[in-house]
Amino acid sequence: MKSYRVILSGGGTGGHIYPAIAIANELRARFPKSEFLFVGANDKMEMQKVPQAGYAIKGLWIAGIQRRLTLKNLLFPIKLVVSMLKSWVIINKFKPDVVIGTGGFASGPLLQTAAMKGVPTLIQEQNSYPGITNKLLSKKVSKICVAYEGLERFFPKEKLILTGNPVRQDLLDLGHKLEDAQTFFNLDSNKKTLLVLGGSLGARRINQLIESELGYFKELGIQLIWQCGKLYAEDYSHYSSYADVQVHTFLNRMDLAYAAADIVISRAGASSVSELCVVGKPVIFIPSPNVSADHQTKNALAVSEKKAAILISEKELESSFETQFSELIASESQQIELSTNIKKLALKQATITITNEIEKLLNK
Repeated sequence: MKSYRVILSGGGTGGHIYPAIAIANELRARFPKSEFLFVGANDKMEMQKVPQAGYAIKGLWIAGIQRRLTLKNLLFPIKLVVSMLKSWVIINKFKPDVVIGTGGFASGPLLQTAAMKGVPTLIQEQNSYPGITNKLLSKKVSKICVAYEGLERFFPKEKLILTGNPVRQDLLDLGHKLEDAQTFFNLDSNKKTLLVLGGSLGARRINQLIESELGYFKELGIQLIWQCGKLYAEDYSHYSSYADVQVHTFLNRMDLAYAAADIVISRAGASSVSELCVVGKPVIFIPSPNVSADHQTKNALAVSEKKAAILISEKELESSFETQFSELIASESQQIELSTNIKKLALKQATITITNEIEKLLNK
């Protein structure tokens, strides 16, 4: 049986970490004797989440550039040089057969170094509008797996493969998990469950919305699983003392959270959109307006224009949220329509397709 040495880098947010873990799991299933190493950024969430998934990880002293002049920005060139040197040491010592990047600060110096040393490299771009790191890396890497059409505007066309975004394998069959989910979250099976997701770090405007609507949800008899995010835990955790409200900094069992949900409110990051297409529950997207090229709105529009989700912009929340939510919760036919249509958009084989491309690089 063949065995390989594989380095993966993805971090900063769950949207970069979980695709990398999904790819590693698929590679490990195909080549059980292979060795895997993750490389992340010191003090970022990957340093906890990757070991929880059963993989070793090393950290680089690297961070992004701030939009304003700060001490961190002045340190960036030093951090970059140090991270390049450490990447060189890691690659020399581990001797990978392939290096894979799914985004995040650490993937830049790591993949740049791997490409310079002639190691086969692949990046997986989740968004419709790529970040500067992947734009720069695209000139060096062997292959680029993307989730949206039209990215030849940013990347060399001959390197592009349309694959979709990897999703966690435990999301592929949620039908039999409802009872386990209700037990896990201690839910009332006679009440509708609303799942609120703002990403691993949290979404300030979504948290503010949910806080302001707690009385409204109580009137409707809805129970809440509210993931407020790491940055907002202190502000909102106390609402767990309210009846039918539970606030989580982070959800470690996303499969059970999705299984329990009747309706989902979510940001529209690429990984979230891909997961929600697979999950197939009625979704209200509230895109973040604070991202490059407003790509979350573009992600959400690609779904809502097919009558597969509801899109409410942040500036429309006060005027239309209650109206649209009331219509959705009261209309079983609308819930079924959204659920049916969003499932049609799912690319469930993305992880397998990406891994097939990695295998081609390994076999060259």
